[in-house]
Amino acid sequence: RAADRHDVGVLIRTAFYTGMRLGEILRAEFEGGALHLADTKNGERRSIPLHPRLLTCARFLPLTTNERTLQAGWQRTRKACDLGHLHLHDLRHSAASEMINAEVDLFTVGAVLGHKDPRSTQRYAHLQHSALADAVGKIGRKVSQKSPHKPQQKDHPKVA
Repeated sequence: RAADRHDVGVLIRTAFYTGMRLGEILRAEFEGGALHLADTKNGERRSIPLHPRLLTCARFLPLTTNERTLQAGWQRTRKACDLGHLHLHDLRHSAASEMINAEVDLFTVGAVLGHKDPRSTQRYAHLQHSALADAVGKIGRKVSQKSPHKPQQKDHPKVA
């Protein structure tokens, strides 16, 4: 909301809700409810479905404003919000953090971000604490017999 240019606001929202880099946002083509990149940093094609909060921005994509103008607008916006320490690329990390904290698996987060190597996504694994706590909390629980997807329990000696 603090952006003094509409295109900078679109840039900020797009970066946060897609995890895309500035250069990717500038090259992305919008079609069929997704942003498509023919070529990415890892050399592979990538498509990112558009978040519902970006639907109003879609008609402005791809951004045609030059990178220097967008960067300058970003600088003004972050200073207006007293977030001078924040970098545009941090919005990519914020997108990843939001997905991890919403219990999206690392493989899927990596696919959204376009990571070819899972080690790139692994840096966000520390955010999965709640998922780990949930997994540990399931140790020792009885498995429901009604679920067709879960194996039948066998009679095993009880562990004290």
